[in-house]
This record gives sequence, C-alpha cells and structure tokens, in this order.
Amino acid sequence: MNMPGHDDTAAHEGGCLCGAVRYRVVGEPLALTRCHCRSCRLASGAPSLAWAIFRAEDFVLVTGRPTRFASSPGVERTFCAICGTSLTYRSADRPDAIDVTTATLDDASRFAPTKEIWTEHALAWQPLDAALPHSPRSSRGAA
Repeated sequence: MNMPGHDDTAAHEGGCLCGAVRYRVVGEPLALTRCHCRSCRLASGAPSLAWAIFRAEDFVLVTGRPTRFASSPGVERTFCAICGTSLTYRSADRPDAIDVTTATLDDASRFAPTKEIWTEHALAWQPLDAALPHSPRSSRGAA
C-alpha cells in the first residue's frame, strides 16, 4: 500500500559502531522524535535519544544479530553485543512499528527530529529545541 508521503523506493541503511550489525529500512519514517525519558537515556548513555520510526515490515537485518533486551514490560530494545550500540526499540502496543536510533543511520542528518517527547523527564541542563513541539510524555498517535 502506497500511502501519501510514503516513498516505498527509498532505502536507508545503518548499523553499529563496529560494523557487526547492519540493517536496511525501506520507505520514509512515520515519525521523527527526540526522547528524554530515563529509559532511553540509560539505554544510550546520552542526555536524550533521537528515533526514526518506521513500519516494522520495512526493516530488515542485513548482517549480524543484535542482542535483545526487555527494558520494561512489553518493550524490547536491541543493541550490538560487541560494541554496545543501541539500535532499535519495539513496543508490544505498536507491533507494526520499529524505532531505529537515528544516529545509527548512515545518513542521519536527513532525519532530524520533528518533536520532542517525555520532556517532563528532560535533564535540567539539556535544553529543549524551542522550534519543535514538545510532549510531556509520549506523543503516540501524533505524526
């Protein structure tokens, strides 16, 4: 199904720091977020984490197998067991979507966040982008 704004021919590749895990995703993201929740901060070791959210059916591993971790009930994160790079996030309440850590895309500059989420958890010294919409918690359902 070709949806407006969804380019089925666009392929994007990415992977971890050491190159052991590589992936490909086809199509354009459903959403682009920057998350400030504590779980994302701990998983990434960073003050916030940018996500490009794609249709799960459009994501495929090209090489390697990431390690899976159930970070909370109904949530699975993946990372490279060799270098530790955080790669994906899947939620049982959104089985048709996969969140890919934006920085792991080969051309990450094409995927700037369009909104910030879980801002109520943002670190006091981490400024929010005044040009973006903010959600104190999740913004599920919003594009």
